[in-house]
Amino acid sequence: MMNLKNQTAIVAGATRGAGRAMAIKLGEAGATVYVTGRTTREETSPMQRKETIEKTAEFVNEAGGLGIPVKVDHTDEEQVRRFINKVNDEQNGRLDILVNDIWGGDPLTEWGKDVGDHDLHKGLQMQKQAVQAHFITSHYAVPILKKNNKGLIVEITDGIDSKYRGNFYYSLAKISNIHMAAAMAQDLKDYHITSIALTPGFLRSEAMLDHFGVTEENWKEAVKVEKHFIASETPYYIGEALKHLALDPDVRRFNGRTLSTWELSEIYGFKDVDGTQPHWGNYFKKHVEKQN
Repeated sequence: MMNLKNQTAIVAGATRGAGRAMAIKLGEAGATVYVTGRTTREETSPMQRKETIEKTAEFVNEAGGLGIPVKVDHTDEEQVRRFINKVNDEQNGRLDILVNDIWGGDPLTEWGKDVGDHDLHKGLQMQKQAVQAHFITSHYAVPILKKNNKGLIVEITDGIDSKYRGNFYYSLAKISNIHMAAAMAQDLKDYHITSIALTPGFLRSEAMLDHFGVTEENWKEAVKVEKHFIASETPYYIGEALKHLALDPDVRRFNGRTLSTWELSEIYGFKDVDGTQPHWGNYFKKHVEKQN
């Protein structure tokens, strides 16, 4: 599993949740992983969470890679430019994997409100964080990938299609991530750069566990409140998905596609930390879509 020993990755938005798990799994395969975010041991982001980029980097190191924490607000172009220059200088112009996982939209989403009732500034901020931050980061990172004439870009999204996701601004952000991956696949096809979108199922993140007042040990208690939580998956499931994509010598067969943890678990055979293979796609069709 040390096939990524000489590779450099950026996981933008790796403080917690899927980003943290993906960084750890890349480290498990031996990669050098730059983990970015806004929360450090000295400063807390507007998310007001306890997780830090330094702790993520420590987990990467423990997994077998090299974790490098860098505080970056990816909505700030100058911060991103300086960060990418830092990576370029420190890694002698080498960048192999870019993961755009900047989000922070949960406290900005007003579920149950339409486009006219939803707070406009929260909606705009969501686009700034989940869309604009992604293409700012790609703008500065892609030239390094092009110079090396190879690489993998992964846009983290929610869902596999362009169907409405229950909130105007949330839908706009997540569908934009899918299209960005497809657009970059076309833009960069002559440079042997693979660009895909990747979605988890019902993510059992630290924030979601806190929301339901449970821990990973007793998470099934939350099913009493949200029945669909029974089909949830840990962040390490999408971490496994990313690791297998990064290790796949034929990953270009997925170029431009939107992939899911459940589809990739069937292709590669990986499992979640508890040994199960959650399949949100099947569950959604049977228990959610039919009821709606």
